[in-house]
Amino acid sequence: MILSRTKIINTLFFLAFIFLLQSCTEEKFLFAINRVKVKNYPVDTPFVYSNKINIDGKISGEEETRLQENLVSYWADSLYARRVQKLGYRYILRNPPVFDSTSINTTHDFMNSFLFSQGYFNTAITDTFHIDTVYKGKKPPQYRTTVEMNIDVGKRVIIDSFGYDLQDEMLQRIAKNTVKASKIEPGKTPYSKEVLGAELDRLVNVYRNRGYFLLQRNNLAALVDTGNIALLNLTVDPFEQMHIIEQAQQKKLENPTATVTIQQRRLADTTNSNQDTSFLKRFYTGRIYYFPETYITELPDTILNHTENFRVQNFRNYSVYYRRGSFKPKMFRQLNFLRSERMYNDNLFYKTVNTLNQIGAWKQVDTRTIIRGDSLDIYYFLYPDRKQNISYNLEASRNTGDVLTSSNFFGLALNTTYRNRNVWRNAVQSSTSFVNGVELSLNQSQVQNNSLFQAFQISLGQTYSFPRAFIPFKIKRPGRFDFGRTVISANASYADRRDYFRLRSFVADYGYDWKKRNKVWQARFPNIELYSLDTLPRLVEAFEQNPFLRNSFNTGKVISARGSLIITYPGKTNVTNYVRFSSELSIPGLYKINDRIYQFVKAEAEYRKTINLHRTVLATRAFAGVGYNYHVSQSLGITLPFYKQFIAGGPNSMRAWGLRQLGLGSSLLSDTSSTFRDRYGDMQLEANVEYRYPIAHYSSLNLNGALFVDAGNIWNVRKDPNNPESEFNISRFGRDIAIGVGTGLRFDFNYFLIRVDMGIKLKDPARLENNGWLDIPNFTWRNHEFDRYDVNGKLIGSKRNNYAIQLGIGLPF
Repeated sequence: MILSRTKIINTLFFLAFIFLLQSCTEEKFLFAINRVKVKNYPVDTPFVYSNKINIDGKISGEEETRLQENLVSYWADSLYARRVQKLGYRYILRNPPVFDSTSINTTHDFMNSFLFSQGYFNTAITDTFHIDTVYKGKKPPQYRTTVEMNIDVGKRVIIDSFGYDLQDEMLQRIAKNTVKASKIEPGKTPYSKEVLGAELDRLVNVYRNRGYFLLQRNNLAALVDTGNIALLNLTVDPFEQMHIIEQAQQKKLENPTATVTIQQRRLADTTNSNQDTSFLKRFYTGRIYYFPETYITELPDTILNHTENFRVQNFRNYSVYYRRGSFKPKMFRQLNFLRSERMYNDNLFYKTVNTLNQIGAWKQVDTRTIIRGDSLDIYYFLYPDRKQNISYNLEASRNTGDVLTSSNFFGLALNTTYRNRNVWRNAVQSSTSFVNGVELSLNQSQVQNNSLFQAFQISLGQTYSFPRAFIPFKIKRPGRFDFGRTVISANASYADRRDYFRLRSFVADYGYDWKKRNKVWQARFPNIELYSLDTLPRLVEAFEQNPFLRNSFNTGKVISARGSLIITYPGKTNVTNYVRFSSELSIPGLYKINDRIYQFVKAEAEYRKTINLHRTVLATRAFAGVGYNYHVSQSLGITLPFYKQFIAGGPNSMRAWGLRQLGLGSSLLSDTSSTFRDRYGDMQLEANVEYRYPIAHYSSLNLNGALFVDAGNIWNVRKDPNNPESEFNISRFGRDIAIGVGTGLRFDFNYFLIRVDMGIKLKDPARLENNGWLDIPNFTWRNHEFDRYDVNGKLIGSKRNNYAIQLGIGLPF
């Protein structure tokens, strides 16, 4: 189907118009159609129909957006028209409030207070309103009132001086020693109550980590002085004094500054009595008490008064109270970061609570802290989760072109998982999975064996997760890490592809997972992967037709070490950053079996950035990966094993292409093949940009839309005479790069998200004409460049489309 230039232009205009309706608010764009429907409005009296805020001042666009979003919450309730969005471009205004001009002054006060708390001390607010009369058929006229607030925020106050003046000598010394950790930079940081609040919270955390258990935020205060020290200079000349005052006032308007001093609040100003100085006392960690078999119906305070209902086992620094002995008492020594007779540390206390929550053996953790002299006795009440459970998952999939054929297959798989949350009474997590699946032919005439059942797969997996790291050496300062676990896993599988192959595999690894603040590490050594393949007659025929296919069925063994690091951190306002590094290094085997073991190195890096805009989100991603086979052999080939290689296309990568249907480079081998279309590479580069916007909200469903651009490809790193132009070459990068554009819908049910994306191949390295770029005036949904037909006029191989529709679960990145 060929679309004319006029149809293409009309379609683009229509899509642009729909996007404009979906992503823009009614306050920014006034369309000819009525986008607001008013229900139950007051009759014969003006009502509030619209609210607008206009901000003026020398501020950045980001700061203006922030103020706009926050000031909406400071309209007086009786002066704000609350609208509900429907169908993406329609709004419903129900029961609008009667317009009352006296509420304008209340709104002035609310907005002034908020702006003052943000450091805008010289704000000028003016208001206007106008009433429009609208007639709707035979209904009573509507007297719609639009209220506007015009705000000149002036210049924001900058903190030009910052320090501490605490009466207690130890508190003052600690504050000065940790001042480098403060987020306040004199001369740069704008004043706001959030900035001062964050500094007070930081100080409280610092003190509580040094034993000041009773110290709270209300024991400290931030003194803000916006005065000019020049006014303190005395002079007997009244004209000179007047001149000094005028200069100070002018400076205050042009460059307003403030001096901030953190002080110890006077006792009379706190909830403590004048004689109460207990918050200045430092405490040590006392004895630790565990109640690992607490019933969900029991209250901690009641348990403390009736400990005779438990049996107890005492150790040097802790005691365990139990009923049946479901947990070994000695295991708790490794789960506590606090140490008796050492200075109490608030961070270590919460780190212990989080660790107990993350193990999985307990569904809830409660605590109590009791003061005993200069010590704190800490009680942990642990509510056990259900020890064992079995879950079943039925999965269905459709494959419209597998590795070997272009037939339509329908797959069914039953996944049974048995979980035990307390193995060997040590809170060890055990997961046993059993998967049994089949693939059925939807069109038996397209397969040579004319059989309904085309594939059978069975697998059994076992994983153990221990709530501590079994490391053969001692870690210095283990309290630096938040949580660590040892993971042992193994999986065995058998797959029978009728008339093609029988594949047996066994994969096992041992390693550690641990976390420190915003960093998550994972290490696996050894990682062992064993494969055995029986080649059947149909696969031998496929090898003869396409020698390159042999690379996807190499069955060497892998003995390697794997590691990864994930870092998440916030950027500027409403920005989130995600960084991931991972690597794998194979370990050479014994001399006599080296030819059967892959020897390679592989590394990946990924960066994601999410920017939350007003009601919308801009998400970006960059990915780079490369692997190198440094032991080339005739039996294992020159590339990575195919199960370690990179792929492109599908719902989470290059969405204008099907899964594994992009690459390698600008090679045409896979695109012209009638038997083997999947592609695997030793190198991948990819970049993605996605703009997400809301469309509509229905009960628990949020319907969102997205526009996206994907660019990237996969390559080999070595030259392959059987697959020319598949290796990476910087001089051919412009030709090799693929670009896809598209749009999609996200059905967000809060607890899971279903995604439908449609991508168009804007630039396809396998497209011969126009240097790979899409010819928009002569757009076709299919690419017929490599179509081949048999003597009966039947198409050989799969169709090549200029688009792809993807169904996914969750966000792509």
